[in-house]
Amino acid sequence: MKLKAVFNRDGGTFKTTDMEAYCARAEEIFRAAGHDISFSVVAGRDVVERLEAAAREEGIDALIAGGGDGTISAAAGIAWRAGIPLGVVPAGTMNLFARSLKLPLDINAVLETLAQGRVQAVDIATVNGRPFVHQFSAGLHARLVRMRNAMNFASRLGKMRASTRAAFGVMLRPSRFEVIFDIDHDGRNEHRVVSAISVSNNPFGENPLFFADDLTTGKLGVYLADSLKPIGVAKLAFDILRGRLKDNEAVSATTAEVVRLHFPKRRHGALCVIDGELIRMPRNVEIRLHPGELKVLVPGPVPVAA
Repeated sequence: MKLKAVFNRDGGTFKTTDMEAYCARAEEIFRAAGHDISFSVVAGRDVVERLEAAAREEGIDALIAGGGDGTISAAAGIAWRAGIPLGVVPAGTMNLFARSLKLPLDINAVLETLAQGRVQAVDIATVNGRPFVHQFSAGLHARLVRMRNAMNFASRLGKMRASTRAAFGVMLRPSRFEVIFDIDHDGRNEHRVVSAISVSNNPFGENPLFFADDLTTGKLGVYLADSLKPIGVAKLAFDILRGRLKDNEAVSATTAEVVRLHFPKRRHGALCVIDGELIRMPRNVEIRLHPGELKVLVPGPVPVAA
C-alpha cells in the first residue's frame, strides 16, 4: 500500500518525542511490511490542511494520522470523505477512538500493528453534516471542557488535573436547559429539562472514559441526564467512574440511527462539544449515523486473496 502519514507535533506524546527518529523507525517498520510510506510532521494549526492535502494525493491507498483525539477526529472525517482507510497513531491524552479500535496506546507499539493490520469498515456519525467518531454532548460535559480549557496546563498530567478541578466546578453549579428531541422520526417530540445530553457513535461500553466497545452496531448511543442538583451530579460522577453510567437513576439511555434536537431557550453563547472541541450550540441539531462508511486499519493480518 502507498501510505501518507501526518503527525501533529503539538499532540500530547509527540511534544517530547524525537520526531525525526520516530519517523525513521516508522518507515523501517512499514517498508518491512511491504508498504511505501512518506511523512509530514506539522504544527497543530496546520494539521487539518496537511491531512486534506495528503488525502488528495494521487495514488494514496491509506492515510495515517498521529495526534490527540481532535486530530484523529478531523482525520477520520477527511478519510471518510475521500473514501480511503485511516490508520490511527494515538498520541493524545485519552485516545478514545484508538481504544474503540483496540489499538495499542503506545506510539511505538502501534506502528507494527498498523503495518501488519487489516482494513475494517466501521461506523461514523455526523452532526449537522459535520463528521465525528466519538460523541456530541451538551450541558455538563460542555461546561467541564470550557472550564478546563480556561486553565493553564502543559502536559497530559496537567490536563488531567485541570479536568478534575473543572469537574468540581461543574458539580457545584450543574447545567440545566430545555430540549425537544425526536428519535428515528417516530413523531413523538419529547420535551425535557435536563443537565446533560450525549449522543455517541455507537453505544458506550462499561468504562469510565466513555468510548464504544464496538463501532459496528449501526446505532447511535443516546443519553440524557435529568436536571440535577449538586448531590445528583456527584452520584452521576461516581457511577461514571465505576463504568456504570446507564445504571444511574437520573440517566435514560437508548439507541437510534437519527436524533433531532431542538433547544427552544438556547442562551446566547451556549456551547456544545463535538469530539472534544467546543463550538457554538446550534438551535437545531440533527445527528445521523453512517453505518460501515469509514474504513480503518485495525489489528489483525491483512487478508490473503484466494
